[in-house]
Amino acid sequence: MNYLIIRYIVGMTLILEGALMVPSCVVAVIYGESALWPLVISVLACVAFGMLLRGKRPDNSVFFAREGFVAVALSWLAISVMGAVPFVLSGAIPDPVQALFEAVSGFTTTGASILAEVEPLPKSILFWRSFTHWIGGMGVLVFLLTLLPMSGGFHMSLMKAESPGPSVSRLVPKVQTTAKILYLIYIGMTVIEVCLLLLGRMPLFDALTLSFGTAGTGGFGVRNDSIASYSVYNQVVITVFMILFGINFNAYFFILFHKAAAAFKMEEVRAYLGIILAAVLIVTFNVWRYGLFDSLAKAFQQAAFQVASIITTTGYSTVDFDLWPEMSRTVLVMIMFIGACSGSTGGGIKVSRIVILFKTVRKEIWTYVHPDGVMKVRMDGKSVDHEVVRATNVFFAAYFAVFSISVLLLSIDNLDAVTNFTAVAATLNNIGPGLSLVGPSTNYSVYSARALLVMIFDMLAGRLELFPLLVLLSGNTWKKF
Repeated sequence: MNYLIIRYIVGMTLILEGALMVPSCVVAVIYGESALWPLVISVLACVAFGMLLRGKRPDNSVFFAREGFVAVALSWLAISVMGAVPFVLSGAIPDPVQALFEAVSGFTTTGASILAEVEPLPKSILFWRSFTHWIGGMGVLVFLLTLLPMSGGFHMSLMKAESPGPSVSRLVPKVQTTAKILYLIYIGMTVIEVCLLLLGRMPLFDALTLSFGTAGTGGFGVRNDSIASYSVYNQVVITVFMILFGINFNAYFFILFHKAAAAFKMEEVRAYLGIILAAVLIVTFNVWRYGLFDSLAKAFQQAAFQVASIITTTGYSTVDFDLWPEMSRTVLVMIMFIGACSGSTGGGIKVSRIVILFKTVRKEIWTYVHPDGVMKVRMDGKSVDHEVVRATNVFFAAYFAVFSISVLLLSIDNLDAVTNFTAVAATLNNIGPGLSLVGPSTNYSVYSARALLVMIFDMLAGRLELFPLLVLLSGNTWKKF
């Protein structure tokens, strides 16, 4: 284990976090808020701890998958702890566990909150709260890759550990260049959304913070009613961009470099859009049939928003969908687990894994019928490597083990089963709102500190796709071989 390079990476990550807190300080200055000093102290603390951990640059900068998983897990733990400091020092969330929950929810782009009201909070704290979504959406380590020139397996090991999906590939020969391309696409799409929201006469502060949440598929709003009080135009813009940020970013790379045909041939993207269309149509006719909206058009618009918000794991809301008919609620819970595409900023199990799972089942059925035949699992016309299929199966096993244990631990608080089940689904899949006591019109303050710590683990595990945290907790990780 190369401990020096892990310390160096964690230290650099904290320094980067300190730099990323500076815009929140600027917001505090603009609005003349007393939260400026808590933010300044937090910046200095991040830089100080980062410098202390970083030390001098290690001579041996080569490391492999084990170091990558540990470095990513420790970096995310470090930025979450330090990200909670402004909440505590400003008095916005005085309880350390609740502040950590809010910070982890921000960085993991979950959007689950313990706050009953957000409008009384200082603008600078709200800005930092939403900006954590944007930081965590593409990944702070991926951003670090664009800055650090390192050798060996450094770049790919970090990218595989932090990027969502069953497999990670280079868009260009150099991994560092790949990271830069991804971030340029990410920034560009965020800027376009901000501009479109401004055209809808949304205030600049709201346009920025909501775009951060949409881009990172997070869900922290700056109004108590989330997105409900904004115009239909702005709701439609946010709906479209939630869906766009849930698409595999490789598709945008292909489109930018005049390979649009390759983008449209991506099986995962087609499945993702097909699932959204099917879910929207089912929910639309279900809520319209029960007379929840005056017109079919309004029912479609609201159904599209909620489906996009849930499947992309953004978590914004325009209505309390916990009051919708049972079929609509069931559809929303089902797509909570599916999630967005791999290689996007969305959470959940990922569409690619669902597709691979169904194709594997089909292959097994075909094998029973034709025992002497050979059938391969294919995606985008190419044979899926056996290692990817195996990793997908292992992921499902680990996922449902973590899910089951989490629901069991939450039951100690003696809340109802629907609340506990959807709370774990919403945190492990990085969605935000669940049903019942953690629905879109309520929050997570009903849970004890012990339960919040369980969900903090779930949010981090969900964002990092389970294994970096599980590797960190494994005794074998720290043994010398």
